[in-house]
Amino acid sequence: MEVVLLSLAEGSGDSCGSGCGGCNTACATPRTPVLACADVLREAGAQVETVVADSDQEIDAVLARFDGPARSDGLTWPSLSADRRLVVASASDGQLRAVLRRMVRRWAPPPSKRPSDLEATRTVPDLPPLAILPLDPGNSTDLAAQLGLPRTPDEVAKAVLAGAVRRLDLLRNDGGSVTLDGALLGGADDRGAAVPWRGRVEVDDSVLTEGEEPILACAIGNGGGYAEFDGLRLLAEGNPADGRVEVAVAVPIIVKQRFKGTRVRIEVRRASGRAVSVLPREGELQFLDDGVAGSTSRKKSWWTEAGAWAVYA
Repeated sequence: MEVVLLSLAEGSGDSCGSGCGGCNTACATPRTPVLACADVLREAGAQVETVVADSDQEIDAVLARFDGPARSDGLTWPSLSADRRLVVASASDGQLRAVLRRMVRRWAPPPSKRPSDLEATRTVPDLPPLAILPLDPGNSTDLAAQLGLPRTPDEVAKAVLAGAVRRLDLLRNDGGSVTLDGALLGGADDRGAAVPWRGRVEVDDSVLTEGEEPILACAIGNGGGYAEFDGLRLLAEGNPADGRVEVAVAVPIIVKQRFKGTRVRIEVRRASGRAVSVLPREGELQFLDDGVAGSTSRKKSWWTEAGAWAVYA
């Protein structure tokens, strides 16, 4: 068995930046957990190579090793052979997302060349499974922790060797990227208080808000990491394998009270479906997507690719 242990250098793709636990130097060499995991794999007889990728191109070079046989239609398709296995050492969910994004870029066929053997509800084939090796074992809220996956180098190595695979949903978006856990739309001021914004939020055929009323936050969840905001429960649950995306908006409602003036009540509206779109009404809308900050002034959409990626569990 061949195993590739891939980690991302600081500053590459959606990599760790300051989210890797405070390291002040670039990750130019494999981190200690990576070396420990490699030792366990080698002791079990696996052929192991460690790679530190500094760019999307270097990630692509690793993924090219997982290409399947040549197809008659000329498409590049992934191999699901168990002879070669991938471990992604991630300091953050953003790093893991960077690898999955490149997987989609490599193996998703263009619409004009969609093959007949691709499932009707999918735009990508089944992606090769990978193991997640957390580089911050104390983080109890990352995706690996939410999924109940192995966290220590020894446990991760054993999962890779055992080869048991768990398939999960993938959220694709119209920006060409992916979401593994979830996104939180809406900014905060210098005191950390939510800044109201307006936008139309639609889940399949359900409209959570037309865009005329203020929104404090909008959570889009594939997992459970974005279920709460500022102590407020937004998402009811997070199930990354049910083929659906869960969405919630928090809207302040002014309630008039007889003889007592008015008060503000926060109303949480929820829906789930296969796709969600958010259209800001004005200005730039700030968001966090798998912990990576961004902004948009245009309509942004996510849709579910059921069972598209997989982990060794």
